[in-house]
Amino acid sequence: MSEGLHSIILPVPIRTVWGFVSSINRWAPLVPGYINHEMINDGTLIWEFKSDLGLMKKKIKLEVNILEWNEPDKVTFKLKGLNEKFEGHGYFLAEQCSSGQTKMTGCLAITAKGAKAPIVNALLKTYVPQMIIEFSEAIAQSLLVQK
Repeated sequence: MSEGLHSIILPVPIRTVWGFVSSINRWAPLVPGYINHEMINDGTLIWEFKSDLGLMKKKIKLEVNILEWNEPDKVTFKLKGLNEKFEGHGYFLAEQCSSGQTKMTGCLAITAKGAKAPIVNALLKTYVPQMIIEFSEAIAQSLLVQK
């Protein structure tokens, strides 16, 4: 399983981070390569984006299921590929550092299944950590702009 973890300290209160992260429509478009997303219900979305795994450029369609909304600090989710054989999980975690600062951590773990799994999993080892950095930084930028 390929995993990425990235933390950022933001000069905003934890409630501001939660206000942003608790709305899927705010952060779904920020994933690198975003094409679109569709809300199925409050806890499920279909996410479509372009991935560039070096040798492989693919349009990926994932179903993301929110497992837990734990206000004000944690959102956990699982995902599965709809057009490719992927599965994974992740979370957003917010930790109050001081009254005006919050540490935000994003984590994502993905594994490929099927005949191409050995090749794809090798490519995911560098892709997933970079993607979570870019995704977390995009969320941070959006939070700072709205501040």
